Amino acid sequence: MSQVVITPKNLSGKVTIPPSKSDVHRALICAALSKGKSTLYPVDLSNDIKATISCIEALGGKIQYHNKRITVDGSHLFENKNAVLNCGESGSTLRFFIPVAAAGNVSAVFNGEGRLPERPIGIYLDALPKAGVKCKTLGGLPLEISGQLESGVFEIPGNVSSQFITGLLFALPLLKGDSEIVLTSPLESIGYINMTIEVMKKFGVEIIVQDNKYIIKGNQTYKPCDYKTHGDWSQAAFFMCAGALKGEITVNGVDISSTQGDKEIVNILKRFGADVTVKDNSVSVKQNKLGAIEIDARQIPDLVPVLAVTGAFAKGTTRIINAERLRIKESDRLWAISNALNALGAKVRELPDGLEITGVDKLTGGTVQGCNDHRIVMAMSVAATMADKPVTITDAFSINKSYPDFFEDYNSLGGNANVINMG
Repeated sequence: MSQVVITPKNLSGKVTIPPSKSDVHRALICAALSKGKSTLYPVDLSNDIKATISCIEALGGKIQYHNKRITVDGSHLFENKNAVLNCGESGSTLRFFIPVAAAGNVSAVFNGEGRLPERPIGIYLDALPKAGVKCKTLGGLPLEISGQLESGVFEIPGNVSSQFITGLLFALPLLKGDSEIVLTSPLESIGYINMTIEVMKKFGVEIIVQDNKYIIKGNQTYKPCDYKTHGDWSQAAFFMCAGALKGEITVNGVDISSTQGDKEIVNILKRFGADVTVKDNSVSVKQNKLGAIEIDARQIPDLVPVLAVTGAFAKGTTRIINAERLRIKESDRLWAISNALNALGAKVRELPDGLEITGVDKLTGGTVQGCNDHRIVMAMSVAATMADKPVTITDAFSINKSYPDFFEDYNSLGGNANVINMG
């Protein structure tokens, strides 16, 4: 049990954002699939990244970590033909490793914590048995797989998590034959797929992209390399939005040419009316009068909690649409963010696929539920800057899933966040 008590303060100054969790997951797996040693830097050990590291080790890979630098030796990957993979609460780890383990002909048991055992894996339960992999489950985790993954045509809906497509993209180049992933509906979160393809290319593996499908040549070999990770636009968004509400914040360590879909935060804040300045590796956001907008969240689901907070102080009514997938994240994020904001006096209406938010001038103090969800806790920490009394948020330690130093960075900008471990 943990909570954070935030005394409202303006946030301003400069902050360097941690490396992208999404980028590090992908680079770690590509490095593990390489027969040799790769170095990744910088890397922060969030709980999700620790989960991916533990799965690599369970499959026979070797990992060394020192001073934000990771060395991955994949020379003996897949030598463990029976493995137990604990994915923690990381949906990426789970969905990436299921086809990867199957490509290595590993009999594996997948476990998880929090809400992960309930999160959907049905796409694989449908696709993998057709390709030689036996799957045994009562519907979620634990999941047992066995059998050699076979090349072929994989039909996958594009409106589910892109993590299923990424998992197959990692695995299929290892097989003897050529494969295709055919999308049966329009692709959502395309930025994450583009990131996967970009990272794989750095490790020597090519994917051919066509209109509604990906062509994957077999017998490809991942090659070790030194990999420099990218700053995390998803995490940068929290402080950029804080700057838009109050004060002026410069976020360092982000790359505007990144394939991360969440860099769209720059354009969204401009549409809200914030004063945004973009330089090579930094973005500065200054408080301004904000006006309501409509946001299509189909490609940027992770931004929704903090965009809801921003909309809560924009004049007029902001609508967030095409966000139904947020109901199956670490929490039901549409319910969680609307419930938390409304508890402090915001005006948020929950819709089946989104939110309708009517702007207010300020919030009251009080206690809100963090729902054991890192993005809800961080978003409400931004909201607390606009309250007139202290705000208590439960489940403060959930930030360790993706951004363990969040409150240190928050306080370095002038915030007053006091994290309490309640045992």
